[in-house]
Amino acid sequence: MKSQPYQVYRYRWLILAAFMLLNVIIQIHWVALASITTESAEYYAVSPLSIGFLSMIYMLVYIVMCIPASYVIDTYGLRIGIGAGALLAGCFGFLKGIYAADYTMVTVSQLGLAVAQPFILNAYTKLAARWFPLGERATVSGLASLAQYVGIIVALGASPFLFTSKGMEGMLMVYGLVSLAGSALFLVVIRERPPTPPEADESEERYPFFMGLGHILRLRDMRLTIVLFFIGLGIFNAVTTWIEQILAPRGITAEQAGIIGALMMVGGIIGASILPVLSDRMRKRRPFLVGAMIAMVPGLFGLAFGTRFWLILLSSFVLGFFIMSAGPIGFQYSAEVSHPAPESISQGVLLLAGQISGVIFILGMDAFRSADTGSMTPFLVLFMVLVVLNAFLGLRLRESKIGGRA
Repeated sequence: MKSQPYQVYRYRWLILAAFMLLNVIIQIHWVALASITTESAEYYAVSPLSIGFLSMIYMLVYIVMCIPASYVIDTYGLRIGIGAGALLAGCFGFLKGIYAADYTMVTVSQLGLAVAQPFILNAYTKLAARWFPLGERATVSGLASLAQYVGIIVALGASPFLFTSKGMEGMLMVYGLVSLAGSALFLVVIRERPPTPPEADESEERYPFFMGLGHILRLRDMRLTIVLFFIGLGIFNAVTTWIEQILAPRGITAEQAGIIGALMMVGGIIGASILPVLSDRMRKRRPFLVGAMIAMVPGLFGLAFGTRFWLILLSSFVLGFFIMSAGPIGFQYSAEVSHPAPESISQGVLLLAGQISGVIFILGMDAFRSADTGSMTPFLVLFMVLVVLNAFLGLRLRESKIGGRA
């Protein structure tokens, strides 16, 4: 019997580039108003929590749509799964621009974008396994995550200046036109699979969706990884949503908060460009996950207690570098330890945990802020404690056999 041929194709990088652009777009819409929360609340005549709710919609909808999106991706493939997300992102992103002056319609548009999100985010490891060899997969997840951070940088950094120069309607229309163009490009470029698989594991038979989900939940290392993401991703979602409100009591302006949030994402981009690549080369996941958690603590400390602009900038960079580089390594680790469960399920479960905790943390930060000053520092101290707990839990992980193989 003739052996199965394996080959990689340069076209995989074009698909990845289009997918990365789609990630940029969906993240722009997530935090488009986060760095101008006060101004947006005044513009729409609503409370700051109502503006925070526009970001929280992404998390709430993800909780409902995570499993259905993973099922579609796993059952019907990348073209239909991610394609559905691209179509929704393009249409509702543009709708948000058209009705930018109406808070109700912006909320409806944000709901449509939130439905699109899991069809995109849950496909990282599936796309990596379908088109890339094992030695490139954490790198691919890192690049896809990097695109998310670029989107957040654009929103946090550009929104204050676009709002000042073009107003709310002009700013959201710019984002809407970018959404249409990027979504159309992805739908043109996407292909379901290469003519031949990139490696032997991609040609193996996988568990059906629900069997794979049960398999994942029975694994000790997956349960530990779910807790790690519940804490780590939840902290990231909460800090990103409330970045302006965290810093405002210390006299930080909206423009400065946008710069601080953007530098956090720059740190994430650099971290996601370095640590997943090193993880691939060393074929190790666990040391990088534990090390990133430990290194997050100084960043959180500076963000919580720093009073000088330069110190807060440095702290946000450190926090972004480690918290965001841990994500793609964790996604790939989960795909490896849960093999042969479909990658879309392992990634979806981790993201689901982070969205649930994100909602809890966001509401908690608003509910327990100081009545006198609006300070959210006590919750940031709690985050430091939880991150230390995460590091100890990470030490209990067993190294991935697939990641560690020669």
